[in-house]
Amino acid sequence: MKKASFMSIRISEKESGRTLGNISERDLEILIDHMEEESSTDQDYFVEHTAIDALERLGASSEFIALLRRATGTSAGIDIVWSRN
Repeated sequence: MKKASFMSIRISEKESGRTLGNISERDLEILIDHMEEESSTDQDYFVEHTAIDALERLGASSEFIALLRRATGTSAGIDIVWSRN
């Protein structure tokens, strides 16, 4: 049985380029489908606490939600960018 492609998408902090972690294709689909994009090639998003709560309700994995909560911390939010590993 082929394992789902988990942890194949890198999430980084846009400003610093610091890698925050990796997510699954499914989590990426949820992110793209439910976050605002400026263009069809947009790969960055501003993530704040209410957006994280919404992603969680939409079925994002607990690992992805934890990654976003750690990255955001007590700030108002951060810009993240995704790329394929």
